[in-house]
Amino acid sequence: MSNFVERVDITFGNQADHLARGLKSIRDGYVIVVPLEHGYVYACDAFSHFAVRAMHVLRGNALGVVAQVIIPTAKTAQGLSRSMREDVQVLTNAFWPGLLSINVKPQVGLAWDLGDAQRLDLISLRMPQEGFVLELMQKSGPLAIASITSNGLPTLLDVERFENPGVDVIFDGGHLPAGPRSTVINVSDDGMELVREGAISRESLQKVSPDNFRK
Repeated sequence: MSNFVERVDITFGNQADHLARGLKSIRDGYVIVVPLEHGYVYACDAFSHFAVRAMHVLRGNALGVVAQVIIPTAKTAQGLSRSMREDVQVLTNAFWPGLLSINVKPQVGLAWDLGDAQRLDLISLRMPQEGFVLELMQKSGPLAIASITSNGLPTLLDVERFENPGVDVIFDGGHLPAGPRSTVINVSDDGMELVREGAISRESLQKVSPDNFRK
């Protein structure tokens, strides 16, 4: 078996061809590597149990680890989550696309397994800024993602030396700018909780949603 992994430089060439290549991999159930704002990630069809499990295996994750889901539009979140009430949408309207991750309850009956066999009744959603991935999701739909580095390690800003024979194709967007992690909030029936302050400060959240993020 060859360890050769196809590499596609998305900073050159025909973007439509690059997107078609990525879409084929996603639809065929493979895991790919793509650039986000401040790091490279594994990505696959969020609704493919096989692909999501393969991604967890590539990372060496223990059972029960849940992948994040990135989405192409804020409206997509309403189809995926039963937590998208008005106060949550105020935040996503303000900070999506961008570095805001929201932990919300999934819609009942979604046919997916992001790693927890749906036991947690919780998913993490984000709409990224990166152009290639956003364009890809217009055709592929939501993608499950995970950093290509192990837990606790900073994500890679380039993939020049990255190798993993388990992925179908690496989409190389060049050296990415270093930057903060996403801000993470938990959405519950009782309100919202700031879990991790990252690119978006508590003060910025307060300005948009003062009732939920008082000091």
